[in-house]
Amino acid sequence: MIFDYPANRQERRHGPSGYASYESYRPWLRDEFEFRCVYCLKRETWGQATSEFELDHFEPQSINSDRRVDYFNLVYACRRCNSVKQDQSVDDPFDLLHSANIATQADGSLLSRDIATRRLLRQLDLNSPRIKSWRLMWMRIVELAAERDPELYDRLVGLPDDLPDLSRLRAPQNHRRENVEQCCFARRRRGELPTAY
Repeated sequence: MIFDYPANRQERRHGPSGYASYESYRPWLRDEFEFRCVYCLKRETWGQATSEFELDHFEPQSINSDRRVDYFNLVYACRRCNSVKQDQSVDDPFDLLHSANIATQADGSLLSRDIATRRLLRQLDLNSPRIKSWRLMWMRIVELAAERDPELYDRLVGLPDDLPDLSRLRAPQNHRRENVEQCCFARRRRGELPTAY
């Protein structure tokens, strides 16, 4: 469950634009990518929160500086994945990394029949022995917590406490303003947010 990629969505939920700095998109991207790395699914709750997470340009700034502050060119990534990717240009992980296209195996490896997804897995070294071992460790930690420590389990599989209230943010433009009410903060306030994901 913890390494199940999200269901395929046809488009991003949020659509802010017009910020002068791409860092201004951080709260939107945290919510968009469910507070975990788009590539390896590391969760904020497993580390030092957002200090271990970066905003990645999947089409690097060095290749296309025009997309430096384009929300649709940004993803939420852990420091490890972003540093492995560096200035490589990759296909949009939003389009590739979803449950219909990729599955985590019992041995910790990622399996996909899609050529572009397999290329992305190679580019980011997501099936290296070290990363597979890391996945297995977290799978076991979560399994043990489920068996012996329900409070720890809830923390490991739940969302962080500091969900951003996107309704308070004033993006210069927002082409999907109606979706702010579907952000995790608003859903938690209405009692609609699941405790585990």
